[in-house]
Amino acid sequence: MLKKSYSKTGTTCRVTFKLPADVEAEGVHLCGEFNSWSPTEHPMKQLKDGSYSVTISLEPGNSYRFRYLLDGQRWENDWDADAYVANQYGTEDSLVNV
Repeated sequence: MLKKSYSKTGTTCRVTFKLPADVEAEGVHLCGEFNSWSPTEHPMKQLKDGSYSVTISLEPGNSYRFRYLLDGQRWENDWDADAYVANQYGTEDSLVNV
């Protein structure tokens, strides 16, 4: 799930990425073009309901590819992404439009 909150000036957008508890993972990281697909830069916090969440600031007027990395080895897309884009590995990346 994606939740977007734009600054009053429109210069930044805080995007909350949320993954439901039924993914059954010990740890989740948000990876994407905004962090050079780093497997460690954006760890997601596990909430009381078992879901995972992280909020980051992105520059409006852009689209960013992203995926969730579960337990350091399994990739998941966001089921509520703005779109999906084919990648070079024969799968798809989630897309968030800001």
